[in-house]
Amino acid sequence: MPEQADVVIVGGGIAGCSVAYHLTKLGITDVVLCERKQLTCGTTWHAAGLVTQLRATRQMTELAKYTGELFGRLEAETGQATGFMQRGSLRVANTEARFEELARGASMGRNFGLPVDMVTPGEIKERWSPVNIDGIVGGFWFPNDGQVNPTDVTMAYVKGARTGGACILENTPVTKILVENGRVCGVVTDKGEIRADKVVICGGMWSRDLAAQIGVTLPLHAAEHFYIVTETIPGLPTNLPVLFLGDECSYYKEDAGKLLLGCFEPVAKPWGHNGISPDFCFDSLPEDFEHFEPILEMATRRVPLLADVGIKLFFNGPESFTPDDRYLLGETAEVSGLFCATGFNSVGILSSGGVGKALSEWIRDGRPPVDLADVDVRRTMSFQSNKKYLYDRTTETLGLLFDMHWPYRQFATARHIRKSPFHDRLMAVGACMTEAAAYERPGFFALPGMKAEIDYSYGRQNWFGACGEESRNTADNVTLFDHSCFVKYWIEGRDACAVLNRICANNVDVPAGRVVYTQWLNELGGIEADVTVTRISETAYMVVTIAVSQRRDLAWLKRHIPADAHVFVQDVTSGLPMLALMGPKSRDLLRAVSPDDFSEAAFPFGTSREIDLGYARVRASRLTFVGELGWELYMPAEFAAHVFDKLAEAGADFGLRPGGYFAINSLRMEKGYRHWGHDIGEEDSPLQAGLGFAVAFDKPGGFIGRDALLLQKEAGKPRRRLVQLRLQAEDAPLLYHHEPIWRGGKIVGSVTSGAYGHRIGASLGMGYVECEGGVDDAWLAAAPLEIEIAWKRYKAIAQLKPWYDPKGERLRP
Repeated sequence: MPEQADVVIVGGGIAGCSVAYHLTKLGITDVVLCERKQLTCGTTWHAAGLVTQLRATRQMTELAKYTGELFGRLEAETGQATGFMQRGSLRVANTEARFEELARGASMGRNFGLPVDMVTPGEIKERWSPVNIDGIVGGFWFPNDGQVNPTDVTMAYVKGARTGGACILENTPVTKILVENGRVCGVVTDKGEIRADKVVICGGMWSRDLAAQIGVTLPLHAAEHFYIVTETIPGLPTNLPVLFLGDECSYYKEDAGKLLLGCFEPVAKPWGHNGISPDFCFDSLPEDFEHFEPILEMATRRVPLLADVGIKLFFNGPESFTPDDRYLLGETAEVSGLFCATGFNSVGILSSGGVGKALSEWIRDGRPPVDLADVDVRRTMSFQSNKKYLYDRTTETLGLLFDMHWPYRQFATARHIRKSPFHDRLMAVGACMTEAAAYERPGFFALPGMKAEIDYSYGRQNWFGACGEESRNTADNVTLFDHSCFVKYWIEGRDACAVLNRICANNVDVPAGRVVYTQWLNELGGIEADVTVTRISETAYMVVTIAVSQRRDLAWLKRHIPADAHVFVQDVTSGLPMLALMGPKSRDLLRAVSPDDFSEAAFPFGTSREIDLGYARVRASRLTFVGELGWELYMPAEFAAHVFDKLAEAGADFGLRPGGYFAINSLRMEKGYRHWGHDIGEEDSPLQAGLGFAVAFDKPGGFIGRDALLLQKEAGKPRRRLVQLRLQAEDAPLLYHHEPIWRGGKIVGSVTSGAYGHRIGASLGMGYVECEGGVDDAWLAAAPLEIEIAWKRYKAIAQLKPWYDPKGERLRP
């Protein structure tokens, strides 16, 4: 029993064993893995072993793609059989909407060189002869997909890890994680302590409770997952690919002459709500044929031979699910040096290689090797460990794996939790609430005779007209947006200026009452956060960031404050709601409710100060995220209703109406305003993103990432650049994300985000393109561009400047 290690891994499922394997590959050999019982005995052993590569996002797809490639060589490397068979997979659509979803995903896969082909119903029948193709529209063929034996491939990871020097301990439960001064320092097992600088939680469905002991949030909950295995079927082809039928919630896998039929049903059964026994080991859960029967009925129609064969195994086993169906990866927000790879939502096998590789490099380098924001554990909110919340959400998340992945899809369960003080007033005037970081915020406001709900499609959804009216009103009159979900940090202390100026790329050593737009960069020049910084006084600042980055950005900020600095940070989001008043008549409306001077001379762009508004004192900051004259209004929560009512009462004379986040997305797209997590992120530098104006290269003391940016600057025009995109056809489809950009017969980039621009009347997007000689307007104009949407290409034009008001004249009337 070792007393010390560089890294301790908690959990001997496929994730933990992959991390151990990949750490040793990097030369980190002093690794101890502690498994409470036997390797794979939690959920790995009963997984279906599907190995597919196309996932919902670029990052998850790239991790899965690497996993498939690794499985292809792991057996030869380790000498341990894995059962990997690269038979391919078929994803099949019963509806035109599902076919478009599959086609959009297939187009996305082309960005990463993922082999994929469209197939007709007849071609599906050729590849999977037992299927009844009645009602099938078509599908897509992924030749590099396959299947694997989960236990065998885990043991291959183990053999490789042991060969590399790792110590694998079974029957060694970790009972506690040790923390000193906010940093992990080891674990306690039933055999004693093991001290370590890094600890990785790979404990599957036990992870949440283990982490909760030390105040760490790992929101996941187990759910029952069902599949059956038939008796041997005479004449069944033995080389069938995996077959996915999302519209029927089912998947099929041939295994030794038998068929495995599994499902992700719309309403799942959470399990283990009151705790999971530490003695759980290769256990299964009670059968529930009534629950599975609707799936089997559809299956016997789709694969008729199932009606005439017996069931050899009816299996029900637990798997863990997270609130957003994305796994939890990376260093935790609460404890430095504590990492996790858990909550895999039934994609743990196919993600294991990429996860192990990425996390091992993160542990070695102190930063993620690629942009992993989609799965970064810091995206979670502290309250999401609430067991009732997780139980209710899990009834939905399991089924969402196979349900339609509509644009703007909203969760139906565990809603109406975080509400702004304006929530009821907004609901009363027709708000359709959407969710971000569990915060309820208006997506749009229903027009007369219209329901305040979303009718989903890949085209123009039912709120398209309402969004257009809100957007045009913002251009013509004044619109009120609820920005209370935006996160606010209060930073104070005699060293606040020096510390923030080191973290921020722009210069925040400005007079009190000024607002600075800036990024927080990593050492490679990538954008960790996109924020505004308001100087309140000589020793105080307010930082504002987006809702989904609440815990992520706070952790980044705190970890970059020197231990001896006199700086104090507080998250004041809950106590400081915010309204955004946007449009050419915003100045006139403010004059009607406040005696303060809002003229251009007295209140220029980038100014922030307290004003009287009704009977309240409000901080007004002259900023915009929509490309029109406007102010952000911050007020203590107890004054929020009063301020809202005063604005609403006076606003009738100025054409005031409420606006939602769908309109904000449209408006910011026309202006080319970047959104962190879509258009900018950890792998994108300000120079690549066209944000060089927000970088103060020459400020005293420098800033994190300066050296990397200087190297980019010295290299000349960026070879990779964010551009503004516009589809030329009036009836062009909508852009969302990851659509390939073609030039001269090859893919040169992909779309990062998109929306319809109502002020200019066009389908717009943003995206990065690459050129060895550097990207500029001349290169963009030299050859035509096309954007691939759902397997079809559409003509597009691109430029560096925004489509709407490129000179910014409307911001300073």
